[in-house]
Amino acid sequence: MSVNTAAYQTLMKELQPKGVQLVAVSKTKPAEDIRALYALGQRDFGENYVQELVDKQPQLPSDIRWHFIGHLQSNKVKYIAPFVHLIHGVDSLKLLKEIDKQAAKNSRVIDVLLQMHVAQEETKFGLDENEVSEILNHEALSALKNVRIVGIMSMASFVDDVQQIRQEFTIAKNTFDKYANQETNFFKMKYLSLGMSADYSWAIEAGSNMIRVGSKLFGARG
Repeated sequence: MSVNTAAYQTLMKELQPKGVQLVAVSKTKPAEDIRALYALGQRDFGENYVQELVDKQPQLPSDIRWHFIGHLQSNKVKYIAPFVHLIHGVDSLKLLKEIDKQAAKNSRVIDVLLQMHVAQEETKFGLDENEVSEILNHEALSALKNVRIVGIMSMASFVDDVQQIRQEFTIAKNTFDKYANQETNFFKMKYLSLGMSADYSWAIEAGSNMIRVGSKLFGARG
């Protein structure tokens, strides 16, 4: 078992007074590691791969809140729609429509975050500020009854330049703030999901209220 109990307890002491929610990134980790963290009180777990999540979900306690944090293809939505708690990486209206369709089939409303691309790496998916605006103001959004946009997710560049990381997080925070006071039937900005094991402190400084931490809790991925 590779769960770092001390790191988890220290992290929770840091996050709880600040009102920051922890998503424990459990991708590639076995069910017994998830159970160990669950026993310490953790309920929110994040997975990157649909098949892995579908395999793990029935093996583990039913009150786990599963977050899908990877790049989600439209044709895979149906597999996680019955149980997923929050989908972090929505980067198109097409994907929103598919989530709405599959949520309706399961008589659910699925919460999602819009993924912004603020990093300099070309490989990261996501929307720019204008594309976020286009989606939130699109007339098609009002017709989606089974999906609800509840925030913004983003990843900073994987660099050592702290100033660059802070600037990238600030772009996402500014976009989040722009819509924070605008509530409709289909969106309400509640969560700003920024920060991972290496940069979560700067993300919290920038205003993040949800972080996605894996290696700090579970050790390096095999």
